Amino acid sequence: MEENLSHLDENGGIRMVDVGDKAQTRRRAIVRGVVQLSARTYGLLRDQGLPKGDVLTTAKVAGIQAAKQTAFLIPLCHPLPLSSVDVRFALNEEGAQVIIECEARTTGQTGVEMEALIGAQVAAATIYDMCKAVQRDIVISECRLIHKSGGKSGTYEYEG
Repeated sequence: MEENLSHLDENGGIRMVDVGDKAQTRRRAIVRGVVQLSARTYGLLRDQGLPKGDVLTTAKVAGIQAAKQTAFLIPLCHPLPLSSVDVRFALNEEGAQVIIECEARTTGQTGVEMEALIGAQVAAATIYDMCKAVQRDIVISECRLIHKSGGKSGTYEYEG
């Protein structure tokens, strides 16, 4: 097996990586995603006129909860003591979009990219759930890591 496939053992089976010898560092990850709505649905969301209630508050709580549950959802993720999770929204009126950012932080031996990714995606899915009564063709897209810092590999910034 190739040495760079850290989640495979010498026989090609999956394994959880042993991070016990890695240094504890302050780690941070930010993931951004986009929820594309129709102009009508966007207006209802903006004006808090959707039948299920406050969409963004519900999505924020869902994203934070999801980030905290990442190790239960992704089989080879390490459970992490998260020091902070934040889910932020920006409304793009012109594009009828909700831009989501999920930021996760920890001090530990492995990164928090997966926690930020799961948090952003569940926040997006919650927006879909809260809006589906008025629109079924909502699109969730462009979910990507935009920042990572800490650890041996250093800082990553998305340049798009």
